[in-house]
Formats: sequence, C-alpha cells, structure tokens
Amino acid sequence: MNALVPLPVVLPLAVCGWSVAVGPRFVAAQRVVSVAVLGVVLAVDLVLLVQADRNGPLAVHLGDFSPPLGVTLVADRLSALMLTVSGAVTLLVLLYALGQEGRARGPRPFSFFHPAYHLLIAGVSLTFLAGDLVNLYVGFEIMLMASFVLITVAGNEARLRAGSTYVIVSLASSLVFLVGIALTYAATGTVNFAQLSLALGELPAGIRTLAQALLLTVFGVKAAAFPVGAWLPDSYPTAPAQVTAVFAGLLTKVGVYCMLRTETLLFPGNRLAPVLMTVACASMLVGILGAVAQTDLKRLLSFTLVSHIGFMLYGLALGSAAGIGGAIVYTAHHITVQATLFLACGLLEERYGTTELTRLGGIVRAAPLLAALWFVPAMSLAGIPPLSGFLGKLGLVRAGVADGGAWAYAGAGVAMATSLLTLYVVTKVWNLAFWRTAPAPDAAPAPALTHPADPPPLGGGATVVRTAAPPRTEAASGRAVLRLPTAVTAAAVALGLAYTFLASPLIGVADRSAAELLARTPYIEAVLGP
Repeated sequence: MNALVPLPVVLPLAVCGWSVAVGPRFVAAQRVVSVAVLGVVLAVDLVLLVQADRNGPLAVHLGDFSPPLGVTLVADRLSALMLTVSGAVTLLVLLYALGQEGRARGPRPFSFFHPAYHLLIAGVSLTFLAGDLVNLYVGFEIMLMASFVLITVAGNEARLRAGSTYVIVSLASSLVFLVGIALTYAATGTVNFAQLSLALGELPAGIRTLAQALLLTVFGVKAAAFPVGAWLPDSYPTAPAQVTAVFAGLLTKVGVYCMLRTETLLFPGNRLAPVLMTVACASMLVGILGAVAQTDLKRLLSFTLVSHIGFMLYGLALGSAAGIGGAIVYTAHHITVQATLFLACGLLEERYGTTELTRLGGIVRAAPLLAALWFVPAMSLAGIPPLSGFLGKLGLVRAGVADGGAWAYAGAGVAMATSLLTLYVVTKVWNLAFWRTAPAPDAAPAPALTHPADPPPLGGGATVVRTAAPPRTEAASGRAVLRLPTAVTAAAVALGLAYTFLASPLIGVADRSAAELLARTPYIEAVLGP
C-alpha cells in the first residue's frame, strides 16, 4: 500500500503536463481525463485513509534514499483524512466548472483552467504528504503558481489587482518560510520532520521558539488568521465561484493543517499557547464583526472564513487530545461547507447578476431549490444542531471547559459568541436575499456589471458587458433545476449532510488522529524505523 502514497501528487501532475501538451485540440478529452483522474485520486485517498487508520502511518522514501538525503512522503490519519475531504471537494468543483464551461457564450479559446487546476491539486496533496520542510515549501509554491493563474486568468482589472495582492502577500510569507527553513537546518542539520522532532528538543529554548514563531507566522498567513489575514476578503470575492470555492474551502485549511502538524510533531508542549489562543479569539471576533458589516454576499462569506479559522486555532491552542480532535472535525466540516456556500453563491450570481444583498429578494419563492441549497450549509456554518457545524463547535467548547484554564474558558466564550453572530449574519442574508419581497427595479437600480464571459476561468477570451437581471419566473426556475452546476451543488450539500449522519466514524478518526499526533512515536517510527 505504500506505493499508493505518491499517487495523489503524481496523477494530477501528469494530467497537468498532458493538458498543456494537447492544448485546445482535445477539449472533450481534457474534460473526460480530468474527471476520471480525480475520481481515481479520490479512490486512492480513501484507500490511504483506511490503511492509515488500521495500520498506522504509511511512509515512502522516493528513490530509496533514507532521510535526511531523500524525499519522504507520509500518509498518516490526519493527512489521509485531509486528502480524502479535499479530493471529494475538488472533484465536485471540477464538475461544477465543466457545467459552467458547457454554457459559456461566445468564442472559447484554449484556457489554462485544466492544467492550473490539476497543478493546484498536486500542490495541495504535496503539502498534506510532505515529510520535510523543503517539500512543504515546494507544495506551497506550486499552489501559489496555480492559484495566481486561476485568480487572474480572466484578465480584467479587478482580478489582476486582487491577484497581485495575493501574490505579494504569498511571496512575502514564502520569504519568511525560507528564513525559518534556513534557521532550522543551520541549527539541526536536517529538515526531515521525524528527525526534527528529535533534534529540536535538544536546542536552546530561544532558538526553538524563534523557529516556531517563524513557522507559525507563515502558516498564519496561509490560513488567513488575524492579524495577517487582511488580504483574503479583497482577493477571494473577485474570482469566479468555482475558483473561490476551492480557495476558500481548501487553501486556507492547508495552513491550519501545517500548524497542526508542526505544533504537535516539532514543538510539543504548546510553548506559544497563549499567543495561539489570542490569535484564535481575535480571528473569531474580528472576522465575524467584519461579516456583520458587509452587504455583498461574497465579501460576507470571506469574512466568515477568517472568523471560523479561529475555531480551528482554538482547538490547537488547547493542545489536548479533545481540542485537537475537535479542530480536525471542524476543519473537515468547514472545507466542505464553505466550498458549498460559494458554489451556491455562484448559482445566485449567475441567475440574478449580482451578490449585493440590497438588490436581491424573493428568491425563496422564485427559486426554492436555490434557496434550499444555500440554507442548509448556512445553518451548518452557524452551528445549528444536529448539523456537522454544531458537532464540531460542541466538541471544541467541551474541550475548552474540560481544560479548565482561564484562557480556555475565555476562548469557549468567544466561540459561543461568534456562533451567535454567525447565526445573525446568515439570518440577515436569508431575510434580505431570500425571504423578503424582491425590491422594485426602479427602487434599487443595478448598474452594468463588466466581467468576462461565463465562465471566466474556462472560457478566457473576450469581455462582455451585461446588466444585472431581474428575478426570473417560476417557469424559468424550473427549467434551470437540472443543470449540472445545480446538481453538483446539491451533491456538495449532501456531502456536508453526510458528516452529520456519519458523525461517529468521523469523530472517531479525528480522535485517533489527535492521539497519534500527540504520541509522535508512530510517525517517527514509520519514517525512521523502530
């Protein structure tokens, strides 16, 4: 089974190269191959999850070079779970994008969506499987290159500006990452995680704390935690729905995963727990207060993303098995739910031409299916029982109460207050956009919106100007029900509901993952031997 470990990285890379090679000549073949390969990757991810849960971590030394010389890939319970959840979400988003491509208007020249999308998936998979700091850095850079293409491929001014901000922030964090890697290597002579877990404990406390602070800063930028996450609300909303769904649902969780990995394996003992707890509480409050002030649905969801990263950091800051297990459950839940909300937001924007809440209304009567596709994941995000969001938040609050410390109680209080404010935010959206009567066209004029022909990441090409459309009739709504993007969004909603019905297995895997992370020995022995 160890031979399967590199496949989540190798297969998307192979499709990326093939897509570039064939170019626009085999568009239909690109679609078929893309879906087939991501289906195979998801199957491999499931196998790795089952094997890692049964038999412990699976490690592969590429080229049969032992650490510290070789490249090591490791699939333990945590990385395999993250691979599986991300594999399911990326497959659904690809199907959504293909449905949008099939309805694009005008000329459709060759787009870089397929190679860039598979390159992004390869980078994400590499970060989950990387067994050393250098390959973790390589995974981040692969994601950066691919995400810059996806966020700016349409070429209009807003997306280029947002993409430039994203790249500048990412490059700055990459520079800090390189400094952290250089410091760690200079002090220990290795960058392999298993060897570092043994060597870092022998360093002076000051050097160890400095290395930990540098890595936490880098991963905090990737996760968009406060105060280094201000770039996110201005960058993500400009991208098309299928791109934003992957970015918001998955890329920020890569930063959270890296924190979980390094804080438990390399820096056990939670030396910076007060700092992490402060960042977690500030992220929750600042993010959700920012969401309260928004009237554009995309920006509102972007601020809730910053807020809910704080829940995951709260579990990590607790440092207990219950806290880390709760953080893992909430991470898996949030990947799916946040991506689903942005997919539903894309359907809404396509239908009405805007995501500005003051220009929307009456959707629950004009398009009840669309309303339901937004309502279910929104309630899960707010933590309404018995949905998966409630289960994750309940586990984190219980872990905080069990901890018994003043910081833990304060974090639990902030988490509950943030949940209430999240419920207020999604209720506001429901009342304004879905429940109230649609505003009269002359009461809320919608200016012309200039943006690329649908869908920008797939169609490339010319820019068109269109005016925000008024709500369609019931008949028009019925004709749009069975479109592929709508069906895919419904499947994403079903996947989020599956976390509720399969809560016991999910929580069980998360708890075993937390115990394995804190024990450290299974990971070290899988890489270095007994």
